[in-house]
Amino acid sequence: MSGGPPVEAVTASAATFPTDGPESDGTLEWDATTIVVVEARAGGRTGLGYTYASPAAATVVDHDLAEVVTGRDVLAVRGSWRAMVDAVRNAGRPGIAAHAISAVDVALWDLAAKVVGTAVSTLLGRARDAVEVYGSGGFTSYSEARLREQLGGWAAAGLRAVKMKIGRDPDADPARVAAARDAIGPDTTLMVDANGAYDRRLALRVADALAAHGVTWYEEPVSSDDLDGLRFVRERAPAGLEVTAGEYGYDPWYFSTMLGAGAVDVLQADATRCLGYTGFLAAAELARAAHVPLSFHTAPQLHAHVAVAAPGVRHGEWFHDHVRLERRCFDGVLEPTDGALRPDPGRPGHGLVLRRADLERNAA
Repeated sequence: MSGGPPVEAVTASAATFPTDGPESDGTLEWDATTIVVVEARAGGRTGLGYTYASPAAATVVDHDLAEVVTGRDVLAVRGSWRAMVDAVRNAGRPGIAAHAISAVDVALWDLAAKVVGTAVSTLLGRARDAVEVYGSGGFTSYSEARLREQLGGWAAAGLRAVKMKIGRDPDADPARVAAARDAIGPDTTLMVDANGAYDRRLALRVADALAAHGVTWYEEPVSSDDLDGLRFVRERAPAGLEVTAGEYGYDPWYFSTMLGAGAVDVLQADATRCLGYTGFLAAAELARAAHVPLSFHTAPQLHAHVAVAAPGVRHGEWFHDHVRLERRCFDGVLEPTDGALRPDPGRPGHGLVLRRADLERNAA
């Protein structure tokens, strides 16, 4: 393939939207979500990328990254990725800088696909037609009635799995899990996320109660910084209860360390954090080499195309907050059909079109 036109400009903006009610998990409370949107332009086309992060990520894009990729061949996305990773060495790559690189990388892949006239999934090398998603919410701030309504609604809509938050009140967790199981019935997979709220021994005690209600997914039972602790729980948890983590991975080296420690049964990766589509594909290859399945974390619209291209992806997160924002901020959003997202291979790029007015009204 011959080279493409040069990248002409890269810009970033941020907007903050309130949640539809107070939300919390085992370790954090929040009432708003910020989206940072990046636009990359070349040859009369615009590529769109985004991340969920502090507005500071937009400053990193404008100050540290835009000039690094401007002028580069629009089709040489991996070269631009490498240049961005190198450029933030002294600023510190993990965290805000990684979020910023992620949004630019996604925008560049979207732009490259539009220049070629194909879908992102086709440009990356489509491995399947669809990716399954699970409903995710069930915040610890929810009443039992709201918990039942949300999780039961997803099950009734055809999602084959749902996930809820636990960990804020360990004594109340078994009753909440029991209510969730009752709401979704025996045939829907029930998953939980503790967001690192427990210590090792408490995580094991909770694991026994979870298994009694048929829970099969135990996300971050202890801090994801505690790889020995994750392995401790994984090796001692009841059979059939998978220990998972990885959402806070900012680069391939993080995932390599987590997998090497034997810390998880399923690895999670988030393309809005782990250096974009390029970083997500690297995580997928590492997981495949370790014979560990991969699951994408949040931002379902952003992940759909890369998830059908990446090897070994089991499913991804239909996360309540991001589903709301993506429906509000973009045209062209996908909706689950038979529990899965099916990107359109006939639509150039990743298919999302920015609703600029709504973003500007909520500028951060």
